[in-house]
Amino acid sequence: MEEQTYHPITQAIRTQTERTQEMEHATPLFLTSSFVFDNAEDMRAAFADETEDNIYSRFSNPSVQEFTDKMVALEGAEAGFATASGMSAVFASFMALLKAGDHLLSCNSIFGSTHTVITKYLPKYGIEYSYVPADKPEEWEAAIRPNTKMLYIETPTNPGLDLIDLEWVGQLTKKHNILLNVDNCFATPVNQKPIDFGADLVVHSATKWIDGQGRVMGGVVVGKKELIKDIYLFCRSTGPALSPFNGWVLSKSLETLDVRMERHAGNALKIATALQDHPKLSWVKYPFLPSHPQYAIAQKQMQNGGGLLCFELTGGLESGRKFLDSLKMLSLTANLGDTRSIASHPASTTHAKLTEEERLAVNITPGLIRISVGLEHADDILNDILQALEKC
Repeated sequence: MEEQTYHPITQAIRTQTERTQEMEHATPLFLTSSFVFDNAEDMRAAFADETEDNIYSRFSNPSVQEFTDKMVALEGAEAGFATASGMSAVFASFMALLKAGDHLLSCNSIFGSTHTVITKYLPKYGIEYSYVPADKPEEWEAAIRPNTKMLYIETPTNPGLDLIDLEWVGQLTKKHNILLNVDNCFATPVNQKPIDFGADLVVHSATKWIDGQGRVMGGVVVGKKELIKDIYLFCRSTGPALSPFNGWVLSKSLETLDVRMERHAGNALKIATALQDHPKLSWVKYPFLPSHPQYAIAQKQMQNGGGLLCFELTGGLESGRKFLDSLKMLSLTANLGDTRSIASHPASTTHAKLTEEERLAVNITPGLIRISVGLEHADDILNDILQALEKC
């Protein structure tokens, strides 16, 4: 008899750790540092990797594994490993698979901490890097070297919401036999599946949309089984373990990810549409606005435009400060993907460690504002933005 197959969203809801003798409906939290064995032989076999028995929560834990299994199902991956934060997932995906003498090619529009890892720390291990413009794919192939091992991208990019054609880049990496590593944090797996377009690895900061309520930190990397094994072995020894409690929270969060993202995206599209002709704004960018430069790509590879939008204030830096200080409801915080809407000024926060020249190269201008659109009523979010704009 064939096993019933379900839609990935259903799998994310129904995947659970095996029920205990207590017959619970919701999965219990396995808050333990270690696991016991019935006898010496079972313990020996576990340490010899002859079984998949849990040994120590730095290696594996049922609460963490349930979250990982759900992410694997949602992304359509072969395997995965969860980490303590999004940045530990990114770092592990580099360090487990790159060695001295290898070259990493990356799009230039990436999260500020990822930029720091690539430019400050990878060279210390003899790993070379170079950037290519996210919005100029015609320049990418020429940047590939004989020692290029991995191409790393974000789409949509942070914070400028540029889009990269996943189908095109998947064909490029396959042609040159290099690994494609995609940060899918902004889109989430219910909106975009990079593996369907040829990605070998997909990384997430689970702290963002996956948690969805600004509660816990976590990261995850999923992809091809043989690559994930190397990442697991690296993390098992170096220790960026996801807390069982955080894994338990994130697993429950995935059960509502689909419906939450539908509301986030609906709110964001309504707000972006209302703002696009505002006199205080030079431009508004949102993937599902027809005015977006890569709108056709968004339509091809995304289910909706996601929950982030950005705009440029005509008054520059000073207007940016006035705008943030005039908000009454939106939060000012270094996060995104929350039920509560958030406004941020990337030039002075998330990308402050970049030089002004580096920021301008990735279109982070002094007046750029990023809005993480929450689950409040869209009219209330919009009205708060409008009243703040009037004071700029």
